[in-house]
Amino acid sequence: MNTIKTVGLLTLLTVILIFAGGAFGGKTGMIYAFVLAMIMNFGSYWFSHKIVLAMYRAQPVNATQAPELYAIVRNLSQKAGMPMPQVYIMPNETPNAFATGRNPEHGVVAVTQGIMRLLSRDELEGVIAHELAHIKHRDILTGTIVAAIAGAISMLAYMAQWAMIFGGGRNDDGEGNPLAALVMIIVAPIAAMLVQMAISRTREYEADAGGARLAGNPQGLANALQKLEQGRQVIPMKNAKPATAHMFIVNPLSGKGMARLFSTHPPLAERVRKLREMARG
Repeated sequence: MNTIKTVGLLTLLTVILIFAGGAFGGKTGMIYAFVLAMIMNFGSYWFSHKIVLAMYRAQPVNATQAPELYAIVRNLSQKAGMPMPQVYIMPNETPNAFATGRNPEHGVVAVTQGIMRLLSRDELEGVIAHELAHIKHRDILTGTIVAAIAGAISMLAYMAQWAMIFGGGRNDDGEGNPLAALVMIIVAPIAAMLVQMAISRTREYEADAGGARLAGNPQGLANALQKLEQGRQVIPMKNAKPATAHMFIVNPLSGKGMARLFSTHPPLAERVRKLREMARG
């Protein structure tokens, strides 16, 4: 069901991109939007993992440097029937983790120093299993495509603002509807953001379920999520970037109120409830 929902939301996001391109510049705008999205997808697909690892100063570790962590990743990846991902540690005391890499053959699992100090072994196994589920489900690729299309929509809206000022919302061939462009400048970026959040939340639920099944202990992951949320509040991640917040197992940003409403992560209490239902079942 979650996979069907993701496909439907991706289709909706693509439709928004096409309509935005058409409103801003007719057929030319649609073509421009498509090419722009493909260029952004290509760049993100090949280089995003290197960028995000460098952003958080993550360093690769081996079995000698981090024996328990490495053993957990190796055992769970073997159990999942997938290639062993690279293992990285971030020099950050905020307890958190994320997965990246363009496919299972180039997967990366990164954890902070703080998470290794905070969690018990079974809780850490739940977190690693969650991240491996993201890699196995190719959620990194899905997230990259979603971010690229949403980014293309936002970029088109920004460019259309200037087009409205200097060109009246039409291109050189007279294509485009100025009124439709004005509406899309306001509506399209908001709609894209909402769809992006819905896809991200859907994939988190799926990774929770897949990770709990892989680790064989839904309660361990549920306990880990609660500890991570508490740890995030006690030691906020000061270098967290909104553009990468969706990658982490719990939201590294300290937003409240409206910011929490527009979070890329599902409500933590709901995630814990679902996992505990799995444990009971």
